[in-house]
Amino acid sequence: MGHAAGRVRVTAIASLTPLQELDADPFLVDSRSQHAMCARWAAEHGYTVVRELLVRGLRPDHGVLWDGVRPGTDVFVAPSHRVLESALADVAAFTAECARRGVRVETVGSAEPSYDAQMKACVHRRLSMPTAGYDGR
Repeated sequence: MGHAAGRVRVTAIASLTPLQELDADPFLVDSRSQHAMCARWAAEHGYTVVRELLVRGLRPDHGVLWDGVRPGTDVFVAPSHRVLESALADVAAFTAECARRGVRVETVGSAEPSYDAQMKACVHRRLSMPTAGYDGR
């Protein structure tokens, strides 16, 4: 059968948070760091990130969440519970749906980066200048 852990596929969930909230909550705005945290978690577990979602207030039954998700081999991961709360409309319903479908939900749970003015400026620049050939992420 081979090594099962190598076949675990991860969907990384990040919160799509408006740039206006940068000062109040830079981590929720910094989707690149959210996805990077998920990618590190996946690598530590020997898993592969196959999808990166960037969503806000998404319904737990929304098709984009479940597209291609396979029970028993797929895992949703978010940096933290509060990212899930921002990304999804109803975390409890999502968790219940995952349980029903046999899909795990994990949160990385490591400390969020703390943002100084320079880091905030970097995030702001990255998100406010989608220039040619640059996707803003």
